[in-house]
Parts: sequence; structure tokens; C-alpha cells
Amino acid sequence: MNGKTVVIALGGNALGSNLEEQKKAVEKTAKVIADLVEDGVNLVITHGNGPQVGMIQDAMDTLATEKEGYGSVPLPVSVAMSQGYIGIGLQNAIKYELYRRNIDKKVSTILSQVEVDKNDEAFSHPTKPIGRFLTKEEAEINEAKGIACMEDAGRGYRMVVASPMPKKIRELQTIKTLLEAGHIVLTCGGGGIPVINENGYLNGINAVIDKDNASSLLAAELGAQRLIILTAVEKVAINFGKENQQWLDAMSVTQAEEYIRQNQFAKGSMLPKVEAGIRFAKSGKGRIALITELEKAAEGMAGKTGTIIYQ
Repeated sequence: MNGKTVVIALGGNALGSNLEEQKKAVEKTAKVIADLVEDGVNLVITHGNGPQVGMIQDAMDTLATEKEGYGSVPLPVSVAMSQGYIGIGLQNAIKYELYRRNIDKKVSTILSQVEVDKNDEAFSHPTKPIGRFLTKEEAEINEAKGIACMEDAGRGYRMVVASPMPKKIRELQTIKTLLEAGHIVLTCGGGGIPVINENGYLNGINAVIDKDNASSLLAAELGAQRLIILTAVEKVAINFGKENQQWLDAMSVTQAEEYIRQNQFAKGSMLPKVEAGIRFAKSGKGRIALITELEKAAEGMAGKTGTIIYQ
């Protein structure tokens, strides 16, 4: 396998929030991916699923309450469903874009389970937003039902679930095999299907793993040279939204950790991306994380934009 190995973590803006939006969004995403393929990069692609898994869970819950004979569907099953339908849409869009450019390269989607610790303290403090944005009134109704909600970076309210740290990517060897065979691999959708290992049997658990944390672990385990975390902004900022806002070209791990201590990054959005970048940069010599927007991915790889995190 020649060339640089890069893990790309796609944000929600690369996928849309419903099937119609997704179809249009993945066409644009596929062009960015194909550009990187033309540059000789070996790609593993992960993606979020926040809106999608919430939509699926809502639909399954409604079905269970309104139709006799249908039981409730556990959240890990909804995560698996989201991996399948997002993955196939993205896979087909990438394959078509490669076909248009006369590039013969395989694209494969791997449903992936990610092991977590059942004693992770995150289960006592749910923080991961899922589903559509809610009004304050809708959030209060959910809270009265025992469904945790929180404000999401000033954009409205969303349901929240536990977000434990990923410990082990169970399909890692399969991903490596396909990557070495020259495939573009789509995996760890939505951070992976969260499971706990009970004497060798993998049981799904009610949680959503942050896809940036899972992507950081995956990139480190694959020995990737770069982790690219794509989001809605071109660069990371400190003092965001204030008169002294400053866009950052680069942060050392030490600088990034200091900014975190200063509470510079929003918990529901930029903070997990920066933390994931720090972990990847620390995982091996010369490893660099890049945070930028989808349309700037190639420019970011060339060092022309985005924010890099380095050791």
C-alpha cells in the first residue's frame, strides 16, 4: 500500500439531516473525497449520525407505541440502522464520482462495533446530543418524561444520551485488510455501535460514542499520518463570537490543552473535536490532526488552511 493514510471524520453538514438532504450533500462530499483519491491518499472515512439516529429512534418509538406487536428498539440497533443507510448512500455517491473520473477503486462500508467500559462515568452524566433540534417547550416536556435534554451551542435543545469513551474497535482487522487491498473504507458511523464485552459476547448498550473520539482511536490504531475532522467552519477559533475572536492556523498539544482549561471551546461542538485531535497528535511521532470545513479539505491537506494540532 503506497501513499499517505488519512482518516476523515465527516461532520453533519456533509450528510444532511434527512434523506433528500443527504442525497444532495453526499454528492458534494463525494467530489471532495475523489479529489483526495486523485492526490494518492489512502482513505478511511467515518461519519456522524446525530440527526439520523435520533430520527430513527423517534420513528421506532412511535411505531412501538402506536402499533400492536412492535416492541421498543434499543438505541444500539438504531445506530446500526443509521450506519447502513448513511453508509450505502455515501458509498454509492463516492463510487459514482470515481467512475465519472475513470478511477477504478473499490469502496466498502463496514458496520462496526466499538467496545466501551460499562463503568464509564459518562453513563451517570449524559451529554451527547442526538436527534432534531427542539424548542424549549418541547425539551421541558421531554424532561418531565425523564428524557434528558440540553441546549446545543445556542442552536436549540436536543435529547442527550451517555457518550462513553471508545476502548476497542472490534472490526479493526477487517478495516486494515480492506485498506491494504486498496479500498476506500467507510466505517465507525456515528462513532460505532456501542457494545460491552461480557465474557466474549458483545452486548449493545444505550449510548452514542462521539464519532471524533472513535475516529481518533481508529486513526491511531491504523497508523495513519493524518486525522482530518471536517466541520462547519474553516478554522478553530478562540474567544468565539466575541470582539476579540481569533482564528487559529495551528495549536501545539500544550496550547490546545491550555485553551481547553480556559473553556474556549463549546462542549457540544468544537471541544470534542479538539480533544480528539490532541489524542491523535499524542499517539505517535509526526501525527497531525486537521480541523476544517468540507470544501477546504484538500487545501487543508496542502497546508493552506484549517487548524492543525501537533505534538
